[in-house]
Amino acid sequence: MKKVYFIAGLGADSRAFTFLDLSFCKPIFIDWLPPSHKETLPSYAEKLFTVIKDEEATIVGLSFGGMLATEIAKRHPRTKVIIIASSKTHLEIPNYLRFWRHFPIYKLHSNKIKNSAGGFVLSILGAKGIEQKKLQLQIMKDSDAVFTRWAMDAVVNWKNNVIPKNVIHIHGTADKLLPYRYVKADYTIKDGEHVLVMDRAEELSQLLKTIITT
Repeated sequence: MKKVYFIAGLGADSRAFTFLDLSFCKPIFIDWLPPSHKETLPSYAEKLFTVIKDEEATIVGLSFGGMLATEIAKRHPRTKVIIIASSKTHLEIPNYLRFWRHFPIYKLHSNKIKNSAGGFVLSILGAKGIEQKKLQLQIMKDSDAVFTRWAMDAVVNWKNNVIPKNVIHIHGTADKLLPYRYVKADYTIKDGEHVLVMDRAEELSQLLKTIITT
């Protein structure tokens, strides 16, 4: 059975992929490593690849994890990279996020603010139903504020403008965090929210199986 490496989104972990049916592969979930002070997104992506160590690996990146996977794809062209609800270049990131480069209000992020903003974040991400919302809130609660501040800084200062040929992009038309109109997706999931891995898990699972096994 084929190994597939999964990189979660910002502040998330392997639980983000809970609703997917990954019975067609051997999933390996990459844990976050401590970033260095002022480490860039490309540098951190290369650090994660030291865990994978496979030049022909199949890698699935979700949201922030997709940006990291894109950087891996640039440096390791024999890999097969699939990104979900993500951006391949800084031009696919909405203006309001790039605006934070000049006004970094995200640096105020703390555990207290994170825990009090749960309802608003859920509405942006698009989690639906009690089970999805409960899991998303727990993932948010368990996320590390220091890592999140670093990751947000790395994203808003990301300057990539290269789209690697070995990247396949899946995106939902109802994504509020990274709106569909900003990206050029290879596969579109109609009405899919940012949390495609949860709210459209069955459809996404089948699509991943098709892409990975053919």
